[in-house]
Amino acid sequence: MTTLRMTLAALGLSAVSSLALAAGNPLSVHVLNLENGLPSPGINVTLEKHVGENWQPLAQGTTNEQGRIAELFPAKQPFEAGEYRVVFKTGEYYQKIRHETFFPEIPVIFQVKQTDQHYHIPLLLSPYGFSTYRGS
Repeated sequence: MTTLRMTLAALGLSAVSSLALAAGNPLSVHVLNLENGLPSPGINVTLEKHVGENWQPLAQGTTNEQGRIAELFPAKQPFEAGEYRVVFKTGEYYQKIRHETFFPEIPVIFQVKQTDQHYHIPLLLSPYGFSTYRGS
């Protein structure tokens, strides 16, 4: 087996194990660097829930070597319908890699209506732009 095939097989197995771990958790995130097409490890991410007029902190995590946090929602807390915010601390990340950025953080606000579904928030990141969507 070639080195490339072995690497791709390992990445595939790693992705499958990340998904298996996340099966019981309703929320995951993934950050990909659009400049080089690689995952973005080491990005701090916070999760908050909109309660009244305030945002209540729920969890914090850091993206792994694959740019993922497979289980961002707190394990022993009920997943309730409502408005949530995931904040990617991109300024800290770019500072660590000694690269300029226009966005010190990127908040993504989303609504949960069906608590029996998994919500995946991917972030496609570059120093001067970003894109996100609801993944699965």
